[in-house]
Amino acid sequence: MRADNSRTSEAGAGWTCGSPGTFEELVPARVPPFSWRRPSVLWRSRNDVLARLFGDPSNAIRRRCVAALRERGTPAAFTVHRSAPEFSFMLLGDTGEGDRSQYAVVPPLLNAAAGTDFMVIASDVIYPAGDAADYPDKFFRPYGGYPGPIYAIPGNHDWYDGLRGFLRVFCDLDADYAPPPWRGPLGIVPRLLWRRPGEVDQKVLDEARARYRGAPGQRSVQPGPYWAIDTPSLRIVGVDTGITGTLDREQGAWLREVSAGPKPKMLITGKPIHVDDTCRPGRIEGGGTVDAIVRDPAHNYVLAVGGDIHNYQRYPVRLDDGRTIQYLVAGGSGAFMHATHIIPRTSAVEEDAFRCYPLRGDSLSRYSRLYGRWLRMPGLFELTPQEATAAVRHRLGIRPGRGYDATEPSFRARFVAAVLGVPRGRRARPRFLRLPVRRLPQRFRSELADWDEPPFFKSFLRVDVTEDELRVRCHAATGCGDHEADPPVEDGVTIALRHRGP
Repeated sequence: MRADNSRTSEAGAGWTCGSPGTFEELVPARVPPFSWRRPSVLWRSRNDVLARLFGDPSNAIRRRCVAALRERGTPAAFTVHRSAPEFSFMLLGDTGEGDRSQYAVVPPLLNAAAGTDFMVIASDVIYPAGDAADYPDKFFRPYGGYPGPIYAIPGNHDWYDGLRGFLRVFCDLDADYAPPPWRGPLGIVPRLLWRRPGEVDQKVLDEARARYRGAPGQRSVQPGPYWAIDTPSLRIVGVDTGITGTLDREQGAWLREVSAGPKPKMLITGKPIHVDDTCRPGRIEGGGTVDAIVRDPAHNYVLAVGGDIHNYQRYPVRLDDGRTIQYLVAGGSGAFMHATHIIPRTSAVEEDAFRCYPLRGDSLSRYSRLYGRWLRMPGLFELTPQEATAAVRHRLGIRPGRGYDATEPSFRARFVAAVLGVPRGRRARPRFLRLPVRRLPQRFRSELADWDEPPFFKSFLRVDVTEDELRVRCHAATGCGDHEADPPVEDGVTIALRHRGP
């Protein structure tokens, strides 16, 4: 295992690539970079805005999907049973742009995945709208080299076609359900504008599956959009958070039932619970939250991982009863990068216990280059990793990374850090002179946060489970050839599994 990573050197972060990545050979010919600047892409994902303004129909549609799955004989527990107490799996989040940023993850992923039993994708398998027509190039082809089965939790983008593509590919169910009618005088707006599910060409899907993932060991049909994988040593629970993050009443009851008992558990969710130093507990229709279930000592959760935010974060939250639950964000496996430099000095946990990838300084340096290019003022905006790290240290009051000298940043570096959203310690960022790094909705800022050359700052997780412990490692995917065979480990945590019952 290599010793260098972004915490030890700029080379370890991928700022200097000794050789180009072999992922270039995997990218399909004539595939343009995925861009939210295209009006057609924005229009295809319009259901997000409609759901937030007029009401999210995901819960109602999900209930009908789950009823159809149960009618055909799917067990009510929605559980996959595995008999081996020791196993390993890969965990990715927010993968499916289908361009160079997604394919840059594939070679290091396959190398780090040696010996694993299965893979899980948490959130946004397909951008921009989850269409079945996009699965051949954005799911089957990129992961054709992974020998095991792949399970998934849908993200908000997978829901923009009513989950039809997701259910067809992962659950072998063709469900084309119209949303319930919106009430009130403004209900005509979503009724007219709501994007209906795309068509499913089963022949094309069958051909893609046979060509790329047709081996017997790769085949699997998961119980539903939410599920559990039960093993003798750990129960993995996956929940579907729809478009806006709410669980329907029936899924909430299922989650409480499958969470019962002292067996150690791990949650995988489409939206993270702790992210950007805030808690988003996840509302359940009818009352309660996902986080309340996770924190209940009777349920013995040790780890909660969510996608949706495109970077890596880890919060070891110590509860009043002395237990520690690890909350992770793991949505950096293919889509554009969400900034980490906007994360304040942490209050949810001690700053020294918090981990993120990319480092805040690398994030600021990358964004400064993006804005310098976009505004055509590189001389003003572009910061080196060292300059950006010094500016982050100055504003947050944290120790510098990589052993850089704790020199005072220049006035220019402090200015760029301020306008690109680096907070002052734990205080909110000032509202003047602040460019849209975080506050604007995704569809208006993502085009400023996407690039298709190294370092990509993508990441994925490897999880190894024994009867005694659960080990998580966050690997970097920089896009550099130097890092493909042995991808850097940016963070890791080992969690004891025995003697943790109530």
